[in-house]
Amino acid sequence: MRILVTGGAGYLGSVLTRQLLQAGHRVRVLDRLLYDPTSLLGCLAWREFEFIRGDARDPDTLRAALDGAEALIPLAALVGMPLCEDHPEEATSTNLDAVGLLNELRSPDQRVLFANTNSGYGARTGESQCTEDTPMEPISLYGRTKVQAERLLLDSPNALSFRFATLFGASPRMRLDLLVNDFTYRAVTDGYLVLYEKRFRRNYLHIEDAARCFLHALDNWDQMVGRAYNSGLDDANLTKEELALRIGEHVPGLVLYDGTVGRDVDRRDYVVSNERLYATGFRPQWSLDDGIRQLIASFALLPRDLLRNY
Repeated sequence: MRILVTGGAGYLGSVLTRQLLQAGHRVRVLDRLLYDPTSLLGCLAWREFEFIRGDARDPDTLRAALDGAEALIPLAALVGMPLCEDHPEEATSTNLDAVGLLNELRSPDQRVLFANTNSGYGARTGESQCTEDTPMEPISLYGRTKVQAERLLLDSPNALSFRFATLFGASPRMRLDLLVNDFTYRAVTDGYLVLYEKRFRRNYLHIEDAARCFLHALDNWDQMVGRAYNSGLDDANLTKEELALRIGEHVPGLVLYDGTVGRDVDRRDYVVSNERLYATGFRPQWSLDDGIRQLIASFALLPRDLLRNY
């Protein structure tokens, strides 16, 4: 297929673009290269790869990028609570308005595969597993913009959405502000972790499996179109403390401290069911332990004091 990926140079996009090319698709990426300008250099090995440097919020640029594409994957976004809180207008215009523009300019025949976040479930301490029928109650601007964009698309034809768990793992556009990546990096470099709200639960998914979700949907479109799908590891609904202890199995001597001053500003706390996605035949290939081992190995290849996503 001919596929447009906006934000394709980012943490998820750079992995997804490579997987799409490996699967034989023709891929056009639209990205303004706000972060790493080299994350897609490896994709130049494929003649089916095309790059447009530009902003997904610009109508003329987006209209040209949409031309001829059969499937659209809008990944361009300001990702995460801190970045969105620091830049609220840009977060809204990129995460929500740009998706609305894409939906307005596309033809009904063009498929849309959206990347949402399961952070939209908010703080549901003590409740049963969140399914796709659980009301979305985001507690951050990031979550609100993504949830609103998902509603807009699912109210339109020929679209689906993945509600991704917290992603982890190595990527050409590396990020260390994601919880597993951050904890693992701090464990390796500092030898200790300070845990705030250590009982708060999250769900997790490796970046390679997140990218595989899109290919799975393209191959099973008629079965999956029109719905949202929680996308995570069923065996990785873990508290922060449980996550830290798992990392400690790979980092001998890791010391854990309880955070007694202040609190984590991110109050998300929930357990997620991924049954709907698994029922379509999808199965993750990367375990949490696989990802931790990969991250530890990747740190030897990365510069010190990496930029975070803010």
